[in-house]
Amino acid sequence: MRFGYTLMTEQAGPRELVRHSREAERAGFDFEVMSDHFSPWLAEQGHSPYAWSVLGAVSEVTERAELMSFVTCPTMRYHPAVVAQRAATVSLLSGNRFTLGLGAGENLNEHVVGRGWPPANVRHEMLSEAVQIIGDLFDGGYVNHVGTHYRVDSAKLWDLPERRTPVAVAVSGRQSVARFAPVADALIAVEPDDELCRAWDAERAELGQEASRKIAQLPVCWDPDRDAAIRRAHEQFRWFGGGWKVNAELPGPTGFDAATKFVTEAEVADNIPCGPDPGPIVESAKAFAAAGFTDLAFVQIGGEHQDGFFEFAERTLLPALREAA
Repeated sequence: MRFGYTLMTEQAGPRELVRHSREAERAGFDFEVMSDHFSPWLAEQGHSPYAWSVLGAVSEVTERAELMSFVTCPTMRYHPAVVAQRAATVSLLSGNRFTLGLGAGENLNEHVVGRGWPPANVRHEMLSEAVQIIGDLFDGGYVNHVGTHYRVDSAKLWDLPERRTPVAVAVSGRQSVARFAPVADALIAVEPDDELCRAWDAERAELGQEASRKIAQLPVCWDPDRDAAIRRAHEQFRWFGGGWKVNAELPGPTGFDAATKFVTEAEVADNIPCGPDPGPIVESAKAFAAAGFTDLAFVQIGGEHQDGFFEFAERTLLPALREAA
């Protein structure tokens, strides 16, 4: 298993994120993923810079770590042809270290362009068509497309990397697995669901495709004081309490605050490893490994608490994780 670090745009400004990327690479993380939001989940998080500008800067201050969008929604706020151009550019800037992570998005970020928020089945149709357009542009040459949701008129990417940019897609169930396993290079998920991984591998095997990477994410809250860590995790990460079906529908931080009003600190502590002990983090990572995931990116909760986490990761956490792996 490879271990990564999350550049979480919702909890740090652009300059801080660039510095965090450099320090994460120095600490020994194998890869770095970046969220792509227009708004934070909760007002307490307090940030949301433009991810693609930050990725360009990150590509210049890192040398080794793989980079990834985690995840970009290429359906409403961004047209898929523009996402393809952005991804190809970051691939070139980073020396072929970039993977384009895609997902069906959340109302939180996509409603800002004033097109409403379609139901889940339509969102997946849109994502499927967007993945096709992006793939066609990555193939090179001129692309024309007339589909149900998008039109592309004589588009061509004039700067393409030597290595085709890999595409990873976030999935949540068998329907999305069946739709995206044949066309994506990797799976993205947020829970240690072994059925999801098995279904993904089975779909690819049936088509004669090789096994692929399966990438997950785990929030943690390191702090020398476990009680302080629990309080911070509750303040900034209680938004997960409604589950992804709810999280995809709420339009803004006020809605997330109301929806998670009754999530307790104890419930947060039961779901997020908090405090100075690497043991609970390693055990959580083992669950993802047992489910079949090949890569795990950590979120350190609290934008001002990254430096201590980097030291902890370099000296304690990453050696413990690699020993367990």
